[in-house]
Amino acid sequence: MLTAEQIAAMVNARTHGDPGKTISGVSSFDDAGPKDLTFAVDHSFFSRLNETKAGIILVPNEAPAVSGITLLYSDNPKLAFFKIVAHLMPAEPLKEFIHPSAVIADDCIIGDGTCIEAHVSIGQGCTIGNHVHIMANTVIGKQCRIDDACRISPNVTLADKTRIGRQSIIHPNSVIGSDGFGFVQEGHAHAKLLHTGCVHIGDCCEIGACNTIDRGTLGITRIGNGVKTDNQVHIAHNVKIGDNTLIVAQVGIAGSTTIGRDVIIAGKAGISGHLNIGDGAIIGPYAGVAADVPPGNVVSGIPHMPHKIWLKVSRIIPRLPSLRTRLLSIEKRVKKLESSSTEQP
Repeated sequence: MLTAEQIAAMVNARTHGDPGKTISGVSSFDDAGPKDLTFAVDHSFFSRLNETKAGIILVPNEAPAVSGITLLYSDNPKLAFFKIVAHLMPAEPLKEFIHPSAVIADDCIIGDGTCIEAHVSIGQGCTIGNHVHIMANTVIGKQCRIDDACRISPNVTLADKTRIGRQSIIHPNSVIGSDGFGFVQEGHAHAKLLHTGCVHIGDCCEIGACNTIDRGTLGITRIGNGVKTDNQVHIAHNVKIGDNTLIVAQVGIAGSTTIGRDVIIAGKAGISGHLNIGDGAIIGPYAGVAADVPPGNVVSGIPHMPHKIWLKVSRIIPRLPSLRTRLLSIEKRVKKLESSSTEQP
């Protein structure tokens, strides 16, 4: 149980209403009950504050006060809400354990408090930090390093020489360090290039489910600190991604492209190889990026263009069939006028 006053102190919020109001759970805005905490993130919720049955609502500072409802005003109500979620529903403490079915090379270094589940395979020369959780059926190649407090989900593959920074999370079925798509024409055949590089993932990263991050052909595919990727993202060989970049589902980044810091790449965007995407750029959904994007630019479309121009283009596209019909009609009229004018004496 937590009171509104206690929650306000925990998340640095300001109380409106009953400071002694108590909650014992959390829920969404529409599903919350009298003993639940919920949150409202923007103006679309402000007119509905009296509709939710929640006992306490976390709201932005600009939200109106509503009589009879206990509100907590916060600079970031969503973040504050999930801090309380973590307080009410703490993760189970990790217990040091190595399952008997795990296969671990004799020269591996395993830190304190680490849990290694069933059928995990860890190759020679690996270093596993303290309080790492490696879940079932994960395969870790030779000379890998996983730093403290990482979580490696089931069925993950880490190829040789992969490095994972501290407090990073790899979600299920992701493959880190597979060979890149590297071939050279040899007559009518395609000769495979030997890939000898690796992948380095920074601290506090989160790699979504079913990601594939290819090893460098010769050097390193590097993912900076704080990078978050959604599910089904592909990052090709020798790509460099700057700190705190967000990559949404089904994005593909071709080889040797450099992505700056604090970039946002929306879902299903495709980025060609050997490009530079500047710090703070935003790539819109479905965008086809075939040239460099300067820092801070917002681009969308295929091929990519400034987002505001793409909005105009996308509004025109559905009108193209009717515009074509009108244009053909105008052309016929013009030709008719031209022919009639030439026939006159």
